[in-house]
Amino acid sequence: MDIISSFLSGIQRHLFPVLEEEMGPLTPFHRKVATTLEMVRIEQGVGNEYWFGRPTSNRKPLARAFVAWAVSNAPYQNDFRNRILADSIMRRLCGWEERDQVPSESTFSRAFREFAEAKLAEHTHAELIQNYLSDHLFGHISQDSTKIEAREKPNKKPKPETKPKRKRGRPKKGETQPPDPTRIERQLSMTVPEMIAELPMACDRGTKVNSKGYIETWNGFKFHVDSADGSIPITCILTSASVHDSQVSIPLTAITYQRVKSLYELKDSAYDCQLIDAYSRSLGHLPIIDPNPRNGGTRELNPAEKVRYRVRSTSERVNSRLKDEFGGRMIRVRGAVKVMAHLMFGILALTADEILRLVQ
Repeated sequence: MDIISSFLSGIQRHLFPVLEEEMGPLTPFHRKVATTLEMVRIEQGVGNEYWFGRPTSNRKPLARAFVAWAVSNAPYQNDFRNRILADSIMRRLCGWEERDQVPSESTFSRAFREFAEAKLAEHTHAELIQNYLSDHLFGHISQDSTKIEAREKPNKKPKPETKPKRKRGRPKKGETQPPDPTRIERQLSMTVPEMIAELPMACDRGTKVNSKGYIETWNGFKFHVDSADGSIPITCILTSASVHDSQVSIPLTAITYQRVKSLYELKDSAYDCQLIDAYSRSLGHLPIIDPNPRNGGTRELNPAEKVRYRVRSTSERVNSRLKDEFGGRMIRVRGAVKVMAHLMFGILALTADEILRLVQ
């Protein structure tokens, strides 16, 4: 935690006084934006190339602006652009000295598309975790998902592939037809990029039973998150809404294992699968998975596991904060790549906020 304490001390003792001397008094919101931008440093992942238009626009201030937009929780991109035009301190925090340097709305849109395709927010988030949390030992990683409603029509389900016809007649003695491996079984022999590539990402229709026992459906996607000690997002994956949570567990766990150290993995009954349990144990973790009665077993969590599992409910805080405070509920872009980028700009701001809470 020394690196986080040192960062916070530098912000309060040096950055804020310098900014107030140059720009005037900072509001609490200005301070929050300045702190987030200083911690995230998203501009380091952007090249020095320029777009030429009216006016010329550097991409680094644009990248900072998208992080600030997530902090503001403004519903529309143009709403935040108008705020930048009206607020000289916000404009200078992003990197534009003069009002006429702020790019047009269309330039903002082009920049967002480019950043989304380059996965800028995802790469920056991974670096943020590496810089501040890679040496920290967490008690547990909670795995969860949340629905993401889209402003587009769901894709039609592709027709199932026709299986090759079986040989006619009775099989030979001792001859059996092996079943096709499931996605989870295939993942055990895949690299992480191969696992991610195989997960469907197109907008489709999702169905789940909510906490009150009612069935709810939506068009869009599903956002899967591994959070450390219930509050810090470590790994995020976006899939089609119809993808079952269990099919994303192993790639999530594999990426999180590369990023941080932890002892326990807490997962609800959707992840109750022997292969998932065994994979977690192979990494030296102790999985605590709520038994799924549909599996037909009689296994129950022991008293110690029940106590540990209770803290998993805090993982829902990540999803609720993302949606209520960092723009995750107001997604206006279309397509999985842009939707993921929008969510990850929010995750960047949320992660920075939660990291600072470790020492506050």
